[in-house]
Amino acid sequence: MQTEKDYGLKQAPRAWYYRLDKYLHQQGFTKGLADSNLYIKIENDKLLILVVYVDDIIFGSNEEAMSQSFTLVMQKEFEMSLLGELTYFLGLQIQQNEGGIFLSQTKYLKQILKKYGMEDSKPVCTPMVTGCSLNANDESTAVHQPTYRSMIGSLLYLTGTRPDIMHAVGIVGRFQANPKETHLQGVKRIFKYLQGTQKYGLWYPRDINLTLHAYTDADWAGSVDDRKSTSGGAFFMGSRLVSWFNKKQSSIALSTAEAEYVAAASFALRLHPVTMAVHTGFASSIPYFFKICLRHLV
Repeated sequence: MQTEKDYGLKQAPRAWYYRLDKYLHQQGFTKGLADSNLYIKIENDKLLILVVYVDDIIFGSNEEAMSQSFTLVMQKEFEMSLLGELTYFLGLQIQQNEGGIFLSQTKYLKQILKKYGMEDSKPVCTPMVTGCSLNANDESTAVHQPTYRSMIGSLLYLTGTRPDIMHAVGIVGRFQANPKETHLQGVKRIFKYLQGTQKYGLWYPRDINLTLHAYTDADWAGSVDDRKSTSGGAFFMGSRLVSWFNKKQSSIALSTAEAEYVAAASFALRLHPVTMAVHTGFASSIPYFFKICLRHLV
């Protein structure tokens, strides 16, 4: 890995990634088409898959001997340590069992609830009230902007495993330039919803059904300030939610049909990387992928 003197240099990340990429290709790995940090190695019915994040490597194989061999090879070439089975990474809690993998951010959620004084708040059943119409010209009292922005940033990071709050967070995030008390109440309602749903997360069962299902929708002129619509969508592989988005459209739709068409066009662009991931050589290894136990190298 990088030496201590390399850290801080502008070229250090590029040099490290170039060296690692070259070595992994020498070991027979193929880089993913949809994600340049994804590497796959297939030998008959054996699969080894790894993801690189700076100098952290998450990897797994359906063959224990293959995992052990990879660990020894990497430790011989680089100064690395095996942290064992992956349980925690960048705020994500990973629970692995025979039935599947469960991702959550419960620990992080408890931290931000305490940080913003919402740990004892009364839970509500939805992240936003029905028919909510927040606007930038609200005449209520202005609130502390840095705190408001910090709250929005914390919630945005939480959407990595909580797509159920993504739409609500996207709406209150539009008022960070000049937040008012009404906007802050909208943010606090999201925290109250999270208070009662701390154990929610994403479940990925270990079955081999990877039929791709895609869903998209849009409101019409939902933004009170500029009358723009908001698009949203979700991608499922079997029963697994693998990607989702929520974004205000860049143009004003003159009808519900136009808003839906814009949403569908945007959705099709986001669908392409997902289909690329399915239709690469990785597709042939799908029956073995869900038998993998993830591990962590640093």
